[in-house]
Amino acid sequence: MNIEMIRAAAARLSGHAVRTPLLNSSFLDKIAGRHVWIKPECLQHTGSFKFRGGYSALSALDPETRAKGVIAFSSGNHAQGVALAATMHGTSAVIVMPSDAPQLKIENTRAYGAEVVLYDRATESRDEIGARLSETRGLTLVKPFDEPQVIAGQGTCGLEIAEDARAHGIKEATVIVCCGGGGLTSGIALALEADAPGLRVRPAEPAGFDDVARSLRSGKIESNPAKTGSICDAIITERPGDLTWPILKRLCGPALVVSDDEALDAMAQAFLRLKLVSEPGGAAALAAALYHSDENEGDDVIVTVSGGNVDPTMFVRALERL
Repeated sequence: MNIEMIRAAAARLSGHAVRTPLLNSSFLDKIAGRHVWIKPECLQHTGSFKFRGGYSALSALDPETRAKGVIAFSSGNHAQGVALAATMHGTSAVIVMPSDAPQLKIENTRAYGAEVVLYDRATESRDEIGARLSETRGLTLVKPFDEPQVIAGQGTCGLEIAEDARAHGIKEATVIVCCGGGGLTSGIALALEADAPGLRVRPAEPAGFDDVARSLRSGKIESNPAKTGSICDAIITERPGDLTWPILKRLCGPALVVSDDEALDAMAQAFLRLKLVSEPGGAAALAAALYHSDENEGDDVIVTVSGGNVDPTMFVRALERL
């Protein structure tokens, strides 16, 4: 992985991905005790940053391979990103999704044109299912985070953060990124290393599923003992990726860990102050900025609101906390 791959992905995504802005609210600044800048990838195609990686990966395939179709596994956001990217490229997509994924994400993935295969994440392995279908049907597997072209696509978000930070005169800041397997976090970290070295990335994870936080502390890959148990489904993974981990270890500061209640509160504040609809996992970084002020430094913090694909009942649950 290198910055040239990210810049090449940006060129392929130009005119296809939404160029999301950098937003600010004085109300959120007051809660955090510093300037909070929000990168709203919930406004991206399919409602999350995952479209960047999905489109990047499919656009990098040779036409003959791409025409045979692709397969991906995801709790929802990568699923939708790959499904739409496949449709835009005129090919087919099979998506392996956990049966307990939010219904909205399952329905949207089908609506984008993909075939959805459901599995029980507590008893079945999505990797094994994906590998079997990939082999039997001749499909190209597009991994959710441990794939170079996916990381490159997510890194384009970092290029935009660097550009907008310069426009706002921000030379030093903490950049908190919602983190599951580390594709977005590592991609942004690589982009900022090249274009904005004064901006330091820190992952944000849900309590009980803080494998990256523990890995960064121990210096080796740590795994989560549980596979379910947090409303932040979008950023629950077993462990950091083999490709993402070396980047996280080299470039990231200590991770921040938030509770489900803090994620819900951040969702409510994002809607109240910026009219943004976010999902629990997509609001983890904002929660870390707002409710862990003592763990942050400096006058500016930049956060990703990485996804907005939330079921109405969960969104109401967040708003009821206001």
